[in-house]
Amino acid sequence: MGTDILQLLAEEGQGANMKIALGVSGGIAAYKAAEIVRQLQERGARVQVIMTAAAQEFVRPLTFAALSGEKVITSMFSAGAEQPNLDSAVEHISVAQSLDALLVAPATADTIAKFAQGIANDFLSTLYLATKAPVIIAPAMNVNMWEHPATQANLDILRRRGVHIVEPGSGYLACGMVGAGRLAEPEQIVAATLEQLGMAQDLAGQTVLVTAGPTHEPIDPVRYLGNRSSGKMGYALAEAALRRAAKVILVSGPTALQPPAAAETIFVETAQQMRTAVLDRWERCDVIIMAAAVADFHVKSISPEKIKRNGAIELQLEPNADILADLGSLRHAAGKRTPVLIGFAAETQSLLENARDKLTRKLVDAIVVNDVSRPGIGFNSERNEVTIVTAGDAILVPEASKLDVAQRILDAALRIRQPHPAAAIFAD
Repeated sequence: MGTDILQLLAEEGQGANMKIALGVSGGIAAYKAAEIVRQLQERGARVQVIMTAAAQEFVRPLTFAALSGEKVITSMFSAGAEQPNLDSAVEHISVAQSLDALLVAPATADTIAKFAQGIANDFLSTLYLATKAPVIIAPAMNVNMWEHPATQANLDILRRRGVHIVEPGSGYLACGMVGAGRLAEPEQIVAATLEQLGMAQDLAGQTVLVTAGPTHEPIDPVRYLGNRSSGKMGYALAEAALRRAAKVILVSGPTALQPPAAAETIFVETAQQMRTAVLDRWERCDVIIMAAAVADFHVKSISPEKIKRNGAIELQLEPNADILADLGSLRHAAGKRTPVLIGFAAETQSLLENARDKLTRKLVDAIVVNDVSRPGIGFNSERNEVTIVTAGDAILVPEASKLDVAQRILDAALRIRQPHPAAAIFAD
């Protein structure tokens, strides 16, 4: 995916470059692993596929390489090498040490037996013994093989070792028989994997709109008014919402960032364009996260030609619309408690006082305030520290990666909205 949000957040030390090894063993259900790769990537995971020899009879490695953008491991040693080199000989160790989770889907009776008995005669079974990451397996096989005492005994061994089993479904099987042994649905497998990693899926079925970055207000064809916002906080919020299974709409001002592939992204430049994009969509969203640093003013008269440097110039500025206040007023006029509105305040002094003033003025339920004068946090930085201010509370979120802060903001939003069917989070 190139220099995308996953790479960005990894550089920020936010753990967004979560790595999951997906073991694919031989069975007709191997083709469903392609959808598992896609869904894991949508949740922010980097996926490396390991295929057994039998799996390659059903799906070609090139399929998974194209989907994942990662090398597909198909054997213990480098293919085509006249003799194995040291890197390939210990690759199972380096992969094992880099994993956040090992998922095997489909897991055949043969693979389950190898895991249970400690047999390590291919890359996948060796990787299982070498990793200390959580292990999740999704069995798929003929109903008689599934019900056989040997298979059930092996599964019991794995359960006692802490391996999480995603139970197969029942139905019509590829062999023509009917019964248990059908691979669980990809959505169920992905949810179980993320659950083992402690990643809540509490925004499933919810639509989250996020705004991010600055706005640029043109002065002439080559110049503009802007601010220091990089968009990192907003993009982290979008990533956090995707990880929690939300559908995400990202309204982005000009940034150097690549948006998450799974988000529906609308690119804008000016405050007015951002306002239009948000107001056109807010009523169909469950959550709106406006992390954009919207410019307060625009130039009243934009020069159609580049302004020459012939001494001092004067710019007449007019205020931009306050998107958060507009949304608060729309909700108030409609007599609604939903969506819940939470705003951001980038401050340099009197943080709590300014946050409480904005809380009242803009008819919102909470303000997330941060001190942008502190070095190392805030605008264009990799970390943040915020306080979530409500009418009756002020919750400090200590300095952390922006993805971690984003998760805490989502936690707070969900708590605030509990009495209400929908929620919205706004930051200006």
